[in-house]
Amino acid sequence: MMHDFLADNIDELLQRCIDKVAKRPRRNATPEQLKNGIPIFLEQLTRTLWTEQNTSAAAGAEISGGAGGDALALSEMGLTAAAHGTALLRLDYTVDQVVHDYGDLCQAITDLAIERKVPFSIDEFRTLNRCLDNAIADAVTEFSAQRDASIAYQQSANSNERLGFLMHELRNSLNVARLAASALEGGKLTLSGATGTVLKRGLVSMAKLIDNSLEDVRAGSVPLPSNQMFSLADYIHEAGESAQLDASARGSIITITDVDPSIYLKGNRDLLLGALANLLQNAVKFTHPHSEVRLSAYAAGDCVLIDVADHCGGLRNGEAETMFSPFTQYSIDKSGLGLGLSIAKQSVAAASGKINVKNLPGVGCVFTINLPRVGAP
Repeated sequence: MMHDFLADNIDELLQRCIDKVAKRPRRNATPEQLKNGIPIFLEQLTRTLWTEQNTSAAAGAEISGGAGGDALALSEMGLTAAAHGTALLRLDYTVDQVVHDYGDLCQAITDLAIERKVPFSIDEFRTLNRCLDNAIADAVTEFSAQRDASIAYQQSANSNERLGFLMHELRNSLNVARLAASALEGGKLTLSGATGTVLKRGLVSMAKLIDNSLEDVRAGSVPLPSNQMFSLADYIHEAGESAQLDASARGSIITITDVDPSIYLKGNRDLLLGALANLLQNAVKFTHPHSEVRLSAYAAGDCVLIDVADHCGGLRNGEAETMFSPFTQYSIDKSGLGLGLSIAKQSVAAASGKINVKNLPGVGCVFTINLPRVGAP
């Protein structure tokens, strides 16, 4: 009887399945995946065979389902297979690997039966094939449904994040232009002065963001950023000058240290300017009123370091590890989207750099952009 054969050799059959998975080309199974075979299916198959032999075919079908299965009313085996499909998705299986899991068991049963010269009846083989067919169908159906739902969710999250990034950067540029326009209006200044230049930069930045977004839509993908060499001193001056208006409006000041004019950077200047602008905006937002935000830049070996130091009072436990994640906000001020630091990190990473934060409890924190130094053009 096949059910006696399965019950007596369950450990051997499961080990053979594990060995087949481990040897499969490009399988790259982890130890956790190798432990997650189909022992529950094997137990249900054994019970189905016993029930059909000792009770009736209808009673066996209650465990494993009839021929063709029933997607609307899964059997006990169908429910287990569906749960198995969901579990395999979490283990990063593919559809073919889900199918192979059950195929491996069928092959193991056949091989061992031949080796032991154990005969099976035609009806027993029919039951085995029916159980395999139903289990594979239910596992793959649930696996595919869960995978499609996961992909749809991720695509929606990615789209939402990209839209949030665009809105965040547009609002930053708009805020710079608005502050400059207010200063021009209140101070009776001319467009030819420094404040007028800041206003023009804000408008140009908005235009670039919109144009680039339209190009992305037309192309259907995000183009690779263009890299160029540029002066660190000019870069720091431009970022600091734009941030001064925001600082003044909030009752704080930005102090900019002198920068060696011989130091150059290479990367997408607009992205890196936006990254520094986000750090400065973050510092101005959280520094205590009438305190100082200090911007400094200097070379250290093969690196260029840009420090933005504030007087926010320091970070709480755990904030430094998660503050660069998208949509993360710790302040009661929810006027932003919680994207500034995430955008800055990605922009700096695109230029082969990184951002670190140093917490000064009771004082504030220092954000440091670390970029490769390049020689002057």
